[in-house]
Amino acid sequence: MIEFKKNNFLFNEEINTCLNNIIKNKSFANGYIFCGAEGLGKKQTAFQFIREIFKQSSQNGNIGESISNNNNPDFMIIEPNAPLETQKNNSSDIEKTKKSGSEIIKISQIRNIKTFLGQNSINSGKKIILIIDAHLLNESASNCLLKTLEEPSNGIFILLTSKLNLLLDTIISRCQIVRFRSFSSKQIKSILKDHLDSSKFNTNKKFKIEDLINFANGSPGKLLKNIEILNELSDEIVNKIEFPIKSSLEILEVSKLISEQLEIDQQIFLVNFIQIIWWRKTKNVDLIKKLENLKSLLSKNIQTKLAWEITFLKISIENI
Repeated sequence: MIEFKKNNFLFNEEINTCLNNIIKNKSFANGYIFCGAEGLGKKQTAFQFIREIFKQSSQNGNIGESISNNNNPDFMIIEPNAPLETQKNNSSDIEKTKKSGSEIIKISQIRNIKTFLGQNSINSGKKIILIIDAHLLNESASNCLLKTLEEPSNGIFILLTSKLNLLLDTIISRCQIVRFRSFSSKQIKSILKDHLDSSKFNTNKKFKIEDLINFANGSPGKLLKNIEILNELSDEIVNKIEFPIKSSLEILEVSKLISEQLEIDQQIFLVNFIQIIWWRKTKNVDLIKKLENLKSLLSKNIQTKLAWEITFLKISIENI
């Protein structure tokens, strides 16, 4: 996995300064909401923030490691569809959890927080709850969380979300908002140059680094993901989609290859890849629109092989 060389508050100086001041002054709110698009470092920043909070009141030299490994008795993680024993799992297990699009955070998980907060802190004066994808709280879980936030406790809540509008207004009003803003292309280029080991990725597959930056939409995390996907694309696939495909037989073969080799996020990236390459060769707006529609079909994850076949066949008949 490609990672940044530097791991602080993910290069966002405004957030870095804000959180450092909170830690320095010990002016902790009962709840924080880290909100912003995916891939802006909300989770990484939350873990760093939590480590620094615990370091203030604990003499345990391994406190940072215990947070990273998610085995600290004063730290609890809640995530969509996570079982009640989630806090006993390590962070690598959490990262491997695949989101199917149907996950929610249930009331039973939020009720478990009350038990957690009812226990005395072991290593510090605070107990911290991290709620990942908080916008996936169902209605009953949201109402239960609201009551927990209203009650005085020794806990600090940190909610992560990319969809602030889906949280209850009453929950938002009881938390301090920390907004993660997208980076400019210039900032992304600087991050890429200064903090990413260029030997870890290959951008020679008929693709320009500027394309990857544009696809990132201001998100360093998305940039890393796009680079990883590009590295994983087989030469077999890349060579077959260098030009719009005319042969019906070849269309069937390529569609089968793509649907069998690539996950949905990789397929959507491949559509972006194809759009760039084919636009440079054809300047055909209608062709690009058909590929854009393909992305919409793929995002629904329904009969992906058929979606590729139909799109390629339409392009071969109408545009070539």
